Amino acid sequence: MREVAAGGRDALGELYDRFAPRMIALGQRMLGSRREAEDLVHDVFLEAWRRAALYDPARASVSTWLLMRARSRALDRLRSVRKGLAVEREAMLFGSEQSPPDPARVHDGRAVRHILTALPVEQRAVLELGFFAGYSYAEIAARLAIPVGTVKSRMARALERMRAQLHASEVGS
Repeated sequence: MREVAAGGRDALGELYDRFAPRMIALGQRMLGSRREAEDLVHDVFLEAWRRAALYDPARASVSTWLLMRARSRALDRLRSVRKGLAVEREAMLFGSEQSPPDPARVHDGRAVRHILTALPVEQRAVLELGFFAGYSYAEIAARLAIPVGTVKSRMARALERMRAQLHASEVGS
């Protein structure tokens, strides 16, 4: 890393050859796409090139430092995608003036809205923050000032309840 910090391109190439396969595998597992994983690894190595001087061998091995950067960047990308999906979900559920509604989606949206309103407030809150706002469990916990475990259990109970209600409405149709 000292050589990379000093501008050693060969050293950066050695790091890439040594660690990129593991980083790509991690990125692919997290992002679900080899191409996305390769883009992620490229970004991480650019960051490593620029920030090599900040590497502290007392805090982590080079492998850990790079893999944690890759994991962090993958999570950032997933959150970004989730926020985009949250906007789409919200449009589906609460209506969007951008395009004519699909009758099947309108029916599903009404059913989901109805079930959401029937949930206890604390369960509905974690669902709305997680699915519609794109927050992680930790972000929801911080926002609601509750433990992460409580967020997970409320989310699980809410989803179980919603699945049961949706299944009952499908069987009843």
